[in-house]
Parts: sequence; C-alpha cells; structure tokens
Amino acid sequence: MAKGPNAFRTISEAADELGVPQHVLRFWETKFSFIRPMKRAGGRRFYRPQDIAVLNGVRVLLHGEGLTIKGVQKLHRDQGLAHVVAAGLGGNGSAILNTQAPLAPDFGLTEDARHRLAFALADLQGVKSRLDGLLRRL
Repeated sequence: MAKGPNAFRTISEAADELGVPQHVLRFWETKFSFIRPMKRAGGRRFYRPQDIAVLNGVRVLLHGEGLTIKGVQKLHRDQGLAHVVAAGLGGNGSAILNTQAPLAPDFGLTEDARHRLAFALADLQGVKSRLDGLLRRL
C-alpha cells in the first residue's frame, strides 16, 4: 500500500522518491542549513512533504541546472527558499534563476514562519504552473 501525499517519508523512501542515494541526502543536510528533517529518538529521519519539495528543488538545481553547492547556497540566501522549492516544481528552475526579485522585508517574522510562508508560496507557484499548462492545452 502506497503512502498518501502528506505522509512522512523515511530516508530510504525519500531517497527512492528523489532518485538519489541516502548518503547524498545526509550530505546535503550538512551543506544546506534549510534542510531539516524531523528526527526521532535514535536520530531516525522523517521527511515531511515540504522537506521532499526542498530536496527536489536542491536536486534539480544541482543535477539539472548544474549549479554548485555554493551556487544553491547563494540562491537561497539571495532569493529565498521559495525559489529553491519552485525550481523542483514543473521544471521552471531556469526561469526562476533568471528572476531578480527584490528581497522582501521580514516584517518581524520568525525564521520558522518565513519558511512556512515560503513553502506556501512555492505550492501556489506550482499550482499556477500546472494551471498555466492546462490552459495552454485548451
């Protein structure tokens, strides 16, 4: 029986879903501070759907777009997590990389709140991309 789209994934399930070895996910965790899976007792990792979205964006940027680790770190620092996540949605990574959006004020939000908003924005951008694709087919 397959897990639902909102179910947590183990590291082996996440690695299979993304098509990368488990050790790569652990390595990325050391290089990208924004990759933070939940850890249970004994250090066992569980990946939420938004963690998978972030990892997929990193995978697309590194393997698909050819960015370096420092390049992805800079993209995250300059343009935010939403751009990293959006790179993994619908293949619009290169369009996102060419966008020079101004940095938004933080409005006193905590880092966690900003991450949640970035995930919501990335989800909305993904939905828009899929809707645009459907409209083009009509």
